[in-house]
Amino acid sequence: MQQQTLGLTTLFADEWLAVVDKPAGLMVHDSKLARGETDFAADRLREQFGKPIFLIHRLDRATSGCLLLAFDRETASALGKTLMSQDVDKEYLAVCRGWPEPAFTVDHPLDGGPGKPEKKPAVTHFTRLTTGELPVPSNGFETSRYALLQCRLETGRFRQIRRHLKHAFHHMIGDTSHGDGRHNLQFRMRGVHRMLLHASTLSFTHPVSGERIAVTAPLDAEFRKAYALFDWDEKML
Repeated sequence: MQQQTLGLTTLFADEWLAVVDKPAGLMVHDSKLARGETDFAADRLREQFGKPIFLIHRLDRATSGCLLLAFDRETASALGKTLMSQDVDKEYLAVCRGWPEPAFTVDHPLDGGPGKPEKKPAVTHFTRLTTGELPVPSNGFETSRYALLQCRLETGRFRQIRRHLKHAFHHMIGDTSHGDGRHNLQFRMRGVHRMLLHASTLSFTHPVSGERIAVTAPLDAEFRKAYALFDWDEKML
């Protein structure tokens, strides 16, 4: 890998914290799910900023977008408390199969992933931004239907959005663990090889200045390919 590809795009930074744009396919940190992986966002960011970093939240490997970190323990602790108080607003974009209702909420408890069987409350709010169709027969229909969703997390459980969309029978496109392989294939055949989940916006109160910080991460090339399939407006971000 060439050196210039190692740095993550910085969306906001000051002496206390930063928000970076994590690319899809990059693991945030080492874990039981790493399976021999040696390239992690946390390691890149320590080198990139030249100092310790403290991750405030996580993104799945296949998810792109806004990732919040702090540069000292005090700021990390303050941001952690802000996160727990639900004063951090996180919005995601996802493409799912089918045309769900214009707005719906999934309230369905989830476990914590491998080795964490205890189920805890999990709530996700979804808004349908637009819809599209591909000329592929599906389930007795002449076309295959898809929707672009805005997703707001009320809780932050393991793979919450992905698992909640599966629970609602509107599987996320590109999700090889909880999605629908038939629909994933249709997108791969059209050049879209990533899971279509993007942490698009992040807003929070700065723990030092008290200012409200709002950051938006742009879509990557493959997510824009999905938009292009349906002539969706990239301003829907």
